[in-house]
Amino acid sequence: MKFLRHLITITRHRHKVRKLCFKVGLYRQGLLHDLSKYFPSEFIPGVKYFQGNRSPQAKERELFGYSAAWLHHKGRNKHHFEYWVDSGADNSFVFVKMPAKYFAEMICDRIAASKIYMGKDYDDSKPLEYFLNRTHKAGMNVETCRDLEYFLTLLADKGEDHMFSELKKFVKDNK
Repeated sequence: MKFLRHLITITRHRHKVRKLCFKVGLYRQGLLHDLSKYFPSEFIPGVKYFQGNRSPQAKERELFGYSAAWLHHKGRNKHHFEYWVDSGADNSFVFVKMPAKYFAEMICDRIAASKIYMGKDYDDSKPLEYFLNRTHKAGMNVETCRDLEYFLTLLADKGEDHMFSELKKFVKDNK
């Protein structure tokens, strides 16, 4: 049963992200979003730790202190800010600003995840709330963090249509 529920959840999530990416003009990214979730290294733990109301990776992280599925996922999906971390010449961390098209996909991903996990409790303030209270921002580029807060605040204050209109302009202006 968990197999089917996890499969349905990740597929519904992909469909929501695709629809949102299309609003921004990111057709290729919308079609290819999160395909790695179907790889055994992500799918099997996803089934094993499936809960239905949050990411299975959160449960895996609670049990082991890290999530192998997440390490696989973030290393293959450029719409996660964690993908954009490198090490500098002195072995310090370098937090790279996300390119606009991946940044926009990240916003679509966050909105879709909120809608999937929250169901009828979702409203346009929830992605901002999650960002402010639960996103570990220490590993995020300062400009990416500022832009993300701006767009999620726009979503909360002015709604999805207005925010996506502005996000589409942002992507176009930052190609």
